[in-house]
Amino acid sequence: MNRLFALFGTAIAALGFTVNAAYADCGKVTISEMNWASAGIVTAVSKFLMEQGYGCQVAKVPTSTVPALASTAETGEPEILTEMWPGVATKYKDLEAEGKVITVTHVLPDGGLDEWLIPDYLAQAHPELKTIDGVLAHPELVGGVFNNCPVGWGCRVSNDNLIKAFELEKHGIKIFNHGSGETLAASIASAYTNKQPWFGYYWAPTAVLAKYHMVAIDMGPIKPDVAACNARTDCATPGQTGWPPATVLTAVTPVFAKRDPEIVELLKHVQFKNDVMGELLAWQEDNKATSDEAAAHFLTKYKDVWKDWLSDDAKKKLAAVLN
Repeated sequence: MNRLFALFGTAIAALGFTVNAAYADCGKVTISEMNWASAGIVTAVSKFLMEQGYGCQVAKVPTSTVPALASTAETGEPEILTEMWPGVATKYKDLEAEGKVITVTHVLPDGGLDEWLIPDYLAQAHPELKTIDGVLAHPELVGGVFNNCPVGWGCRVSNDNLIKAFELEKHGIKIFNHGSGETLAASIASAYTNKQPWFGYYWAPTAVLAKYHMVAIDMGPIKPDVAACNARTDCATPGQTGWPPATVLTAVTPVFAKRDPEIVELLKHVQFKNDVMGELLAWQEDNKATSDEAAAHFLTKYKDVWKDWLSDDAKKKLAAVLN
């Protein structure tokens, strides 16, 4: 691209698109817009393809994991849940068992990574900090602080239980609960820039971990049953475990699946490899771009990835981009 798209609408125009009312046969659709970058891109790309290829009228619902699940369970909306991480929000598994949501794809087929981390320069200076036992033995070397998830994030539940299980506070490590994803990311950037200690949680794929080289703490063997309990707010006996690689899903409501099977078929194919998503996130951060602008970049640069997601009819409608 020769220039950034100021708005996603500009991107549509630049790519040769106009909304054709004759294609408006999908109807109104609600889709989650989770409050982290990769999910925003997934939603923006999905929305664009649904609107331009299938004639949907798509409304984004700004939300996060726990509120989205609660809303879908109680009201049936949002109808599409993008980038769900059930490993840190096991309410999802309950809703799936109850038939209130249907998994349609692994939107990040490589899986997501949840990790407790320290900067690489800290690990190089103090190799003992590469294990949780080393961190607990030397809390002063990591700054005596654990940087935790914001309230409302699925990872917050698991982190809070792991904090109890490893007795961080008893070992002299204070817990700093960030108020937003922005402050959590900024804390890594600030520490890394100034080569200061940092210890806490972050996940991949993200632009932050593409830009700042962090080392995952060895938290011991992965125990799936323990991790499953830790992911629950009612876990009576939080336990010590490493983070299992996370399954990352897109889901829909049963009503939506029955009503719009063609869109479900599209969503089955909407998948982003971690290297592709990492590149998109880095591009978005470097260019201070919105999710819609990052989606436009993806649609422009990665045509060979997404063109086969579409039905033959949708390909015809999007021929201006594909050719």
